[in-house]
Amino acid sequence: MPAERDEEHLPKHQQIRRTLAAELRDLAPHSPLPTERDLARTHGVSRATIRLALDALSDAGLVYRVQGAGTFVAGPTISKTLSLSSFSEDMELRGLTASSRLLAADRIPAGAAIAEDLGLQPDDPVVRLSRVRLADGEPICLETAHLPAARVPDLLDQDLSGSLYQLLDRRYGLRVVRAEQVVRAVVLDIGEAALLGTPPGSAALRMHRIGLDQRDRPVESTTSVYRADRYDLRLAVRRNP
Repeated sequence: MPAERDEEHLPKHQQIRRTLAAELRDLAPHSPLPTERDLARTHGVSRATIRLALDALSDAGLVYRVQGAGTFVAGPTISKTLSLSSFSEDMELRGLTASSRLLAADRIPAGAAIAEDLGLQPDDPVVRLSRVRLADGEPICLETAHLPAARVPDLLDQDLSGSLYQLLDRRYGLRVVRAEQVVRAVVLDIGEAALLGTPPGSAALRMHRIGLDQRDRPVESTTSVYRADRYDLRLAVRRNP
């Protein structure tokens, strides 16, 4: 029942996006989707709503468009696009079950680097969450998030196994709407490799993100380390005429 209530409060285009994502799982790669007009008629919404849902699916790499031909089902992959989404949302759209294994959850002084990211003083407290993120039970990512403690009271008492973004939005009204990200190619050290189930020295992608809210105030400073054999970055580029 709680999940159903959460679904009802989602914007209509997000509800349609989830419905279409579930329908895509039964279609073969490169299958054509119905037209926007037909989808709008089937789901009882406007074409503008369908277009927003398809835009989100395209940004997630689940569908692709061919001008003059329509929208098609993309091939299977786990890719991170430039759209701002959480790990849980990425996995959900791909029909995978996201879960977490909590490594650490505590309250610590920010320190110089995190304080700079979050606009704090080095002695200001932050909540630190370190988790292994899994897709269908397989470790994919190591994630360490730092959040200003003053903005997330009692966060350490909450269920931290699911989407952090959904928890921040639902409980604290904090919504990350923009982020500054840096991605680097790295190799896994012995500890990281053990947690991700790969040999030491395996290739990985390290992403550092500063997430900001509607008022451009920092909400998170998060570092994620993704297995390069299971995750990649998908970039859509366009050449200027």
